Amino acid sequence: MVHRGELTWDGYARSIVRRRRLRMGVHPKIGITGLPRSGKSAVMQKVVEMLVNERTNEIRARGESMVDVLIIAGMRTEPLIEDGERKGYRCIDIVTQEEAVMAHKDIDSRNRVFGFGIDTESMNSVAIPAIQHAMDKAEVIVIDEIGKFSVESEEFVKIVRAALELDKPTVMTLAKKSRHPLLQDIRRRDDGRILEVTPVNRALLPYKIHKLMRETF
Repeated sequence: MVHRGELTWDGYARSIVRRRRLRMGVHPKIGITGLPRSGKSAVMQKVVEMLVNERTNEIRARGESMVDVLIIAGMRTEPLIEDGERKGYRCIDIVTQEEAVMAHKDIDSRNRVFGFGIDTESMNSVAIPAIQHAMDKAEVIVIDEIGKFSVESEEFVKIVRAALELDKPTVMTLAKKSRHPLLQDIRRRDDGRILEVTPVNRALLPYKIHKLMRETF
């Protein structure tokens, strides 16, 4: 028999979850993962479009101006296709559209990953300000992607860690197989949800992620 004032095991477990949620923040950190070319970035783009459209409609319905509202900010990554071959990757500031080549087969660097030379300085010149701007001004932080090239930059790793400490909705794409400490830490977060893109769920996953994010803002 449980007397009034006593805490059951289920109640204790719920209290722990509540304390962790308060400590970690209420807004989710959504990680979209999957095999290479599984469609992680496409899923993220769909989520971003839905978030922007819905929030814009909400703000306008209240008769408020969009002038001082920045819904999303951060960075995205795109492959560089030359003569039908994937030759490298560039990172792009979502807001300013400034871009930089972060990895390329023709980059002469001792820092190489899977045959791609890594230019961390070039990447940092775009990625760091983009993420910082999202931290400072945006409702939602977007980071595409935290993977084999970007984690070669210590500065990038540091600012991603800083962004994750903010209580803001955050959506990221993550390399599936990387064992880098940053990726490992993200997967272990109490406020994190890691969702894998597969051929079966690719079409519906953006709607699931959108629902998870809209539960808190």
